[in-house]
Amino acid sequence: MSSLFRRFRATRIAILVALTVFGTMRAASAAEIVVFAAASLKEALDDTARVYENQTGDTVKISYAASSTLAKQIESGAPADIFISADLDWMDYLQQHNLIKPPTRKNLLGNRLVIVAPADSDLKLDIKPGFDLAGALKGGRLAMADPDSVPAGKYGKAALEKLGVWNAVKAAVAPAENVRAALLFVSRREAPLGIVYATDAAADPRVTIAGVFPDDTHPPIIYPAALTADSKHPGAARLLEFLASPAARPIFEKRGFTVLQ
Repeated sequence: MSSLFRRFRATRIAILVALTVFGTMRAASAAEIVVFAAASLKEALDDTARVYENQTGDTVKISYAASSTLAKQIESGAPADIFISADLDWMDYLQQHNLIKPPTRKNLLGNRLVIVAPADSDLKLDIKPGFDLAGALKGGRLAMADPDSVPAGKYGKAALEKLGVWNAVKAAVAPAENVRAALLFVSRREAPLGIVYATDAAADPRVTIAGVFPDDTHPPIIYPAALTADSKHPGAARLLEFLASPAARPIFEKRGFTVLQ
């Protein structure tokens, strides 16, 4: 056997092995149900996905980020089977662009908006019109998700505007890419106060709730979910139904969410 033939055969085998591995990787990836979900859902959705996987044998892969970021990624062609937003606006956006399957859309969960401080703080805020949030900051920054695009930030800005204190604190806002990043600013003591969801506060022992926003100061906090228009995974519809089922209710409630289904 000539050395040229041996090299040709070795190269051919290497290519076949590479193609086989690549094909296996693609098949494994295709076997996953891919969920794009708001960052605030992490613990609750991780818990729920584990129960679903144990019951069905399906594999669930979840990407967490700001709803705005995820919606834009789906618009740009990122592969996802299910989208769960932290507000109605970004789900509406995808629906208007024909990027979800409207019949599958459902409002899953609700939440509360709170102000958090480091865990050892004894600050208690009476959140009412004209309350002195600027004074409570004592020259520090107010951590919140980007109020121009991220749901938690939009809810927070709406509440502060309704209460008449936005103009007094807007220069002190430290905008974060998502609500969990805003939470970290406070838990790491990089900001004395932050606006997050009640479920975020419950997920981090390094913060404490200094005040709860009245529900009538901002639009209702609603988490809608839907299959994406490009979803073809047979398990995606099953997972979405499971998330809205009585079996998932106690998992979400344990993490502090209000179940809307």
